[in-house]
Amino acid sequence: MTKLLRSLLPVSAFALPKRHVVSFSLAQFLHRRSTAGPFRSRMSATSSTSLNHSISLPGQLGQPVQIVAAPGLSDSEFRVAIESSLFRQWLKNLESENGVLANQDMTLTHVLIQGVDMFGKQIGFLKFKADVIDKGTGKKVPGIVFARGPAVAVLILLESEGTTYAVLTEQARVPTGRFVLELPAGMLDDDKGDFVGTAVREVEEEIGIHLKVEDMVDLTAFLDPSTGFKVFPSPGGCDEELGLFLYRGHVDKNIITQLEGKETSLAEHGELITVRVVPYEKLWRMTPDAKALMAIAIYEMAKKEGLLPQ
Repeated sequence: MTKLLRSLLPVSAFALPKRHVVSFSLAQFLHRRSTAGPFRSRMSATSSTSLNHSISLPGQLGQPVQIVAAPGLSDSEFRVAIESSLFRQWLKNLESENGVLANQDMTLTHVLIQGVDMFGKQIGFLKFKADVIDKGTGKKVPGIVFARGPAVAVLILLESEGTTYAVLTEQARVPTGRFVLELPAGMLDDDKGDFVGTAVREVEEEIGIHLKVEDMVDLTAFLDPSTGFKVFPSPGGCDEELGLFLYRGHVDKNIITQLEGKETSLAEHGELITVRVVPYEKLWRMTPDAKALMAIAIYEMAKKEGLLPQ
């Protein structure tokens, strides 16, 4: 129905299962003089290319962690990196219930900040190398990190004349060297952990249709609590954690026709997007997108076990 078009229904509040998004203040993280707070830290520099910073983690007091800037990294970039929510959340994850430092069999000794990419005034991507030592063997655990933080993706299923279609985007993905057919997705812009709100905004920006918040189903909420209700597409090198959502609706066939091949763009982000509509039953064989394949798997299992709202 035409109610799916951009100009339609306003967003309304909807209570989803709680996600544990941890944040703590800069004052706590950069506590240089007081002995209180979860970290103790000290910054110094012998030259513009040898910036360093020292912190103490609660779980390994007496074993300070040295944070060093790679040559060529400016003072401002170094400060932005270590003060960022990306880096603070990574440190918090290390000592979480399932964190690699939780049982004290491993120790973080050194972090090399290698690169910072800014998205306007906010940090977008952070690259660093962490030395985590296995106490039993004395060897380093692989620790090269590309940090980009939490993100969301939406599986949109529209039924029309007895056929269910999935709505996707196709755009140039330079890291792969290819155009990729994938779910509409995006990074969270702040520390508030608004997964469902971000999901709705990304669909509107990338597809041009407006979804009601109360119609969104959090697929990752069906996972076991030990997962933190998130999925990691590439945990060997990236911290990205995904919240996967589902939207189901019924539309007239002319809406499917209007969506297929529609071109949208977000000039400020350099995104040139083409909307694609694919029969859902064929989607799992047509996309290389991990987000789509994970969403399909959780959706099908949740449907099989009768967990989806009617």
